Amino acid sequence: MKLNHGSQVAELSAAGTGIPPAVPAAPGPTETFESLFAGCVGTAYGVARRLTGSQADAEDLVQDAAFLAHRAFASFTPGTNFRAWFLKILMNCYYSSRRRERSRPVTSALDDTPDLYIYSRSGESGFPTQGPDPAAQLLDKLGTERIVTAINRLPEEYRIVSTLYFMEDLSYEEIARVLQCPVGTVRSRLHRGRKMLQKALWQVAEEDGIVRPPASQDDA
Repeated sequence: MKLNHGSQVAELSAAGTGIPPAVPAAPGPTETFESLFAGCVGTAYGVARRLTGSQADAEDLVQDAAFLAHRAFASFTPGTNFRAWFLKILMNCYYSSRRRERSRPVTSALDDTPDLYIYSRSGESGFPTQGPDPAAQLLDKLGTERIVTAINRLPEEYRIVSTLYFMEDLSYEEIARVLQCPVGTVRSRLHRGRKMLQKALWQVAEEDGIVRPPASQDDA
């Protein structure tokens, strides 16, 4: 079964997914699991796709999370943020699947990115730097697909928080609830993730010929 954001909501919540019929958390026609899930399935799939890097794995992850969320729906407080509640369950499913891999610590080539990286590289390469924000000009040229490619190059903890913040537009507080960590941790990861993302974005821009590498490259 193919999950295509909102257009496949009915399919995902049907019997083929293994999700039982709707059970309201409380009396009332607007608080069924299906009605709330329909409003966030696109976001959930987008997050899952960027976490797993695979359409099939993303579909499996969303379906696993949907099954667990349906079973736990009685614990959801009506009127609160269902999206953040569901994404927390999705992240728990993702982390559970990753534990088997026992991923080894890796040193990222993006780790030592200095401040104002895009600004300095813009000057070196001749990319237009008029205006207050050359990064914004570069982002306009890159487009969403290349930005996602750059985010996917970040180490996992920074990739996750950057995906939730930049691509899904969650607030610091929502991300903290999803990841079950303090807001200060979210801020710290985003600060470092932004620096890494600048270098990753520039790498993508060079690879696709949007900017030209300087004659002498010493920070590949």
